[in-house]
Amino acid sequence: MSDYLPKWHCELDIFNKIKPVIILEGNVLDSYQYPIDGSVPKGSVLRLEQYLHYYFKDAGYQDIVFYDGIRGFYNTCEDGYLQSFANLVHATVTDQHIHADFKGRNGTAASVVRSAITQNARATAVVMNFASRYITSPTNMEQSEIDSYTVLLQASMDAKDVRTPEGILKNIVVIVANKVNDIPAWFYLDNPNVKSIMIRTPSKEEREQLVKSVRFPSFFANDIYVAEFPYYQEHPEELEKIQDKFVGMTEGFSFTELNGLRRLAKNQRIHIRNLCEVVDLYKFGIKENPWNTIDREKIKNAHVEFTRRVKGQDAAITKTLDVIKRAMTGMSGLQSSSTSRPKGVLFFAGPTGTGKTETAKTLAEKLFGDERSCIRFDMSEYGQSHSDQKLLGAPPGYVGYEAGGQLTNAVKNNPFSILLFDEIEKAHPSILDKFLQILEDGRMTDGQGNTVYFSETINIFKSSLVIYGVHARGARTMRVTPQMSYEEVQKNVRRGIEEYFKLQLGRPEILNRIGENIVVFDFIREDVADQVLKAQVDKIIASLQTEKKISLSLSDKAMEVLRMKAVANLDNGGRGIGNIVESLLINPLSRYLFDHEIFEDMTVVIEDINADVQPYSLSCTIS
Repeated sequence: MSDYLPKWHCELDIFNKIKPVIILEGNVLDSYQYPIDGSVPKGSVLRLEQYLHYYFKDAGYQDIVFYDGIRGFYNTCEDGYLQSFANLVHATVTDQHIHADFKGRNGTAASVVRSAITQNARATAVVMNFASRYITSPTNMEQSEIDSYTVLLQASMDAKDVRTPEGILKNIVVIVANKVNDIPAWFYLDNPNVKSIMIRTPSKEEREQLVKSVRFPSFFANDIYVAEFPYYQEHPEELEKIQDKFVGMTEGFSFTELNGLRRLAKNQRIHIRNLCEVVDLYKFGIKENPWNTIDREKIKNAHVEFTRRVKGQDAAITKTLDVIKRAMTGMSGLQSSSTSRPKGVLFFAGPTGTGKTETAKTLAEKLFGDERSCIRFDMSEYGQSHSDQKLLGAPPGYVGYEAGGQLTNAVKNNPFSILLFDEIEKAHPSILDKFLQILEDGRMTDGQGNTVYFSETINIFKSSLVIYGVHARGARTMRVTPQMSYEEVQKNVRRGIEEYFKLQLGRPEILNRIGENIVVFDFIREDVADQVLKAQVDKIIASLQTEKKISLSLSDKAMEVLRMKAVANLDNGGRGIGNIVESLLINPLSRYLFDHEIFEDMTVVIEDINADVQPYSLSCTIS
């Protein structure tokens, strides 16, 4: 670990000897740990300008200079370099700068660069900073912009090698851009003199260098560190666990953010054992993670509450709770290298009206104390090619940019939640690409450039589509029927899901992210229908008693009418039973109470339900 070099540094080592132009893109606005002992101590945290200055100085370059469109040519790292460069290219230094516009041919920044790298007297490195801001658009350039890049293209072809005491060095231009396509494609495509290198956020090894080095004490107030560190000297394995967890939780963080975590931990007087709390504080603005405060006894006994609200789905409930228990014990994703994935992912599948949405709501209430923590997204609203902007936010300059995305806004406002994606099969493929990133990395950058963290969410995808198969002639057929056993239903639904993602969508990687977390809901069968019906009728009776002081009861004959109708309408599951209750009980009861001016303090017995002729009616006695 101590000799680790970042990948982009290694690539720079290789290609600066053979390519006169190198484009650095990606995480170019960050700070970086200097990985070798040289002009500055190993481990020094430097901006990219400083890093490149000392890198080229240690390599033996004699003239090192920077350029941007505001300041012209400059070098604020060390004195002498700018004047030496000015002497080389016969330029004048004014106020510590060599002023030169980028656009055009002669007398421009590009012509100065050409002069610098086509000579062979002094090994020269020119770093062109903020190159994404030199021109208006790489696809719609003015002639003066074309001219400037043409001069640089000529320079790349005519660059010279220079013999120095350290050996032969190649004059080099480093172009620093946010992304390579901010530069005209004709400049770098098929140009053998140009190499593009991606700078990524700090790797695991770089984050380990930060937290397992001599800089570790700087994460803590001095008195806390002095008091607590002797214990960890005697128990190094505990310290390593804390440090490893911190390294895992900060995947994707920039060095600037990591340094912010260091200062935040010190300012908040975080204790060594609680180091990882600073990550939640940074991400969500809280010290105490709600997942750590969930009543374990409540979850241990949750099966009873679930079966009270969701009838006939014991297997589905058990599997759902297994995922939650795995998340609460910290075992989610232990087989994965990523520690920032969502707390859990579930795919609810099966016939309609069987309790999938109710299970998600019950889960939200059990975990976070409020059903509203189950945030539902109807994916049929995201079927268009531009739907990813609606969900995640439009990029800068587009209509609705200020509003942000519906999903990213919801997670920013409530990062501890259940995300229910209904009818996932109707989402546009571009949305599925975003879900891949969320499920793998646990984070997403919205249209405004803000990182939104999904690491504390449960993501539930819901679909009823897979209960249907497609006939050879294109017609839809039922893949599962109520006559099948639950084991057959489960087997056929899982096969349908695999066929859908692998054959229809051609996206097996999505199925791989879901893994074995497919939860198949069974049909509402006749014995379960009785339970659902009784639960709905009891709810009506209790509501009337509480709100109106009306005592309602149904005779066995009336209940049998409801039961027969409900059992005959099981194709739509519990929702179908609810429709029967509404049409045969709630609607005629409302009419009866209104017509007989029964508004409170009465006893009503429903003796019979006339279900043969519409509008349906009731035979009642009142007292």
